[in-house]
Amino acid sequence: MEGPLTAQPESGGRLHGSRCADCAVATYPAGPACPRCGGEAEPVELSGTGTLWTWTVQRYAPKSPPYVPPAAGFTPFTVGYVELPEGVRVLAALDIRPEDAEIGMPVTLAAGTGVPRGHRSVV
Repeated sequence: MEGPLTAQPESGGRLHGSRCADCAVATYPAGPACPRCGGEAEPVELSGTGTLWTWTVQRYAPKSPPYVPPAAGFTPFTVGYVELPEGVRVLAALDIRPEDAEIGMPVTLAAGTGVPRGHRSVV
């Protein structure tokens, strides 16, 4: 399945959003219309690096279905919102240990299977 949350081969795994032609508001995932003014939105490739806006640890397995637990069982993971330079906050599963997560830290985002993935950026 291919959609706004999956990697696009020609984009190198960058996230695809949209930007309003009238008021320049960017959104993720992409949509046909601006949520602010209702104007027509055009596809845009979003920045791959932003800052961690907030985060938490998902300690409970999601409901099943649709979640299918792995054979080894559920493992808690870090999840957070990453704010991109375009002003968009993207929810992502973070490949960052909870003890290493800091609000404001640089994070690199890439499209993943199902949800964006983020990891600490090297500054």
